[in-house]
Amino acid sequence: MSPLSEQAGRIMAAEMAEQPTVLRRILEQGAPRIRAVADQISARSPRFVLLTARGTSDNAALYAKYLLEIRLGLPCGLASMSTTTAYGARPDLRDVLVITVSQSGGSPDLVDSTKAARDAGAITLAVTNNPDSPLAAVSEHHIDILAGPEKALPATKTYTASLLSLYLFVEGLRGGDGAEAAVLPDLAAELLARGDEVKQLASRYRFAERMVITSRGYGYPTAKEAALKLMETSYIPALSYSGADLLHGPLAMVDNISPVIAVVTDGVGGEALQPVLDRLRGRGADLVVIGPREQVAAASAGFELPTSDVPEELQPILEILPLQLLAYEVTIARGQDPDAPRALAKVTETH
Repeated sequence: MSPLSEQAGRIMAAEMAEQPTVLRRILEQGAPRIRAVADQISARSPRFVLLTARGTSDNAALYAKYLLEIRLGLPCGLASMSTTTAYGARPDLRDVLVITVSQSGGSPDLVDSTKAARDAGAITLAVTNNPDSPLAAVSEHHIDILAGPEKALPATKTYTASLLSLYLFVEGLRGGDGAEAAVLPDLAAELLARGDEVKQLASRYRFAERMVITSRGYGYPTAKEAALKLMETSYIPALSYSGADLLHGPLAMVDNISPVIAVVTDGVGGEALQPVLDRLRGRGADLVVIGPREQVAAASAGFELPTSDVPEELQPILEILPLQLLAYEVTIARGQDPDAPRALAKVTETH
């Protein structure tokens, strides 16, 4: 293996560090525009929501699904784009809100499926980091997540920017102002400053052959995004499961040498995950917890999150930060460059 360049990971590290600034920019500059879009869509009273995305954006869309179903009682589904782009199906989408989340807004299948949805009568909303993108052009409404150019292949700041933008949008639909989110930029800066703690955790996974990441409720999208980050940067097969699904069979592969990361939200989701944590400890798993102090204390190791004053629905914006750092540190420890994962491109042109 050739020596790792001193420049390795510089771009990803810089973009992770930008996240407090990006979150503050959304709250100060983006929030009024997001509320205006929410008001326009709320006036049309959609009865169902379809969420469309790929990759990291798909995990942001899953977070929006939890918000919309829990906070608004709106039934939601994750779209299967191939039904329209490959099979040519044309469902009746009148009174349906179709939200397409994409960092670049350039993938052909996202553009084509959104155009087909609009032609089928849907209210279409694009959530992107590029207001001049083809996706924004074919959508009736657009939210700019204001993350600024993202050059590293692993998406970091666009993920948390998407989460906050979607949160503010859902709050706008329900008539809220999203004021609870004001604490996020400062808390994010505090978490990102604790890189030495994460570096110590990363040493556990330098030689890992497989990892399991689990959560429930609002934390489940975080588990999926953390697994994606680890796989695309360090190439470790990282399997993400809802805690409920983990008990339905996959738990059998966990033993005393299997690293398990549990994302424990401080709230209903964390309470629902407790029986899973008990079972994992019973199997002697190497359990690392990202979450509240008492949960970290009961695990093999962990990273404590300042969640006591943060509503459960906002905690995913903080939960992912140490896990982004973990993916970065594990990748560096394995002698690889997180800025340039093999076989990946910034815009993935699926059809």
